[in-house]
Amino acid sequence: MREHLGSIFRIFLALGLTSFGGPIAHLGYYRREFVERRKWLTEAAYADLVALCQFLPGPASSQVSYALGVSRGGIAGGLAAWIGFTLPSAVLMVGFAYASGRLGGPLAAGLLHGLKLVAVAVVAQAVWGMARTLCPDRERASIAVLATLVVTVAATAVGQIAAIALGGVLGLWLGRAEPTDAAGRLPVMMSRRAAWIALAAFGVLLVGLPLAVSGGAGRGVAEVEAFYRAGALVFGGGHVVLPLLEAAVVSPGWVSHDAFLAGYGAAQAVPGPLFTLAAYLGVVMSEPPNGVAGATLCLVAVFLPGLLLVTGALPFWDAFRRRAAAQAAMRGVNAAVVGILLAALYQPVWTSAVKGPGDFVVALVAFVLLVVWALPSWSVVLLTALGGVLLAGR
Repeated sequence: MREHLGSIFRIFLALGLTSFGGPIAHLGYYRREFVERRKWLTEAAYADLVALCQFLPGPASSQVSYALGVSRGGIAGGLAAWIGFTLPSAVLMVGFAYASGRLGGPLAAGLLHGLKLVAVAVVAQAVWGMARTLCPDRERASIAVLATLVVTVAATAVGQIAAIALGGVLGLWLGRAEPTDAAGRLPVMMSRRAAWIALAAFGVLLVGLPLAVSGGAGRGVAEVEAFYRAGALVFGGGHVVLPLLEAAVVSPGWVSHDAFLAGYGAAQAVPGPLFTLAAYLGVVMSEPPNGVAGATLCLVAVFLPGLLLVTGALPFWDAFRRRAAAQAAMRGVNAAVVGILLAALYQPVWTSAVKGPGDFVVALVAFVLLVVWALPSWSVVLLTALGGVLLAGR
């Protein structure tokens, strides 16, 4: 069913205003909104989509939001979803770059800690719900546990990709006798021609931008090349892109190390994708293009490769997953995704947030409010943030 572009934008704008906790937590918010509440797609189709975006370089949670928008409004719907989800964080990061004051003091620290605790509840809810649906037997539960072990031991993007690949192989082996199921497909309102154009554009920009810079192109092209390269080569989400961005902007002297760390700290306190750190960096660049123009340039450049790749993959994805062997593999991959989420629930979500009994109680209450009382996510975010402030004031 096609949605109006304005409706898609508003739905994702609301998520962009309330989705605290980083990329893994975002996947939990999406699942609650689009699988449970709006029923845009089934649990299995959602897990398939998450697995696809985990395979591709780029910001996985933003790629999932873009793909969900595409499923309801084509490429225009995908862009409406991406803009809605990204805009609040980007505006906040630009505002922080211009602000003369600094975020500090016990009140601000307590608020930030409360937002970390709500991420614990959101990710736990996602693991709980997805495990019941995607790991209903001992074989898939074992794949999930194995994926958790792999990602815990090898806590890198390579470990995530290895866990997904291992889940696919084990699913193909263990699930060969299971009947195929073509239900729950993700509608894709775009042509394969558009997909090939997107893939060609990705390759041309990846090769052409460095050539243009080496040929003496101006500072603006150099900034686009640096941020595009970072977005094109990162696996594993927002935190993984940070060293790439630091090397891109601090090493050549575009941004000071202290300014970079201040932006990173601010990015932890805002909702939405961590990749919007690029907007802050665009503002504080030492030379033009900087300010709002620099923020827009760097923001688009860092997200563009991931969006081009998911545009290129989506029209072929459903045909692939309809094959019997592919469905068996995807059952294993989906179980592995549950294991990856479980590992993320422990590290970094739990270990960075739960430091004592009070933190555990606040996170547990948030989990019960989400799962048992089914309160809206934004209200639980507010209550848990308040809990963090109260804990800081003890």
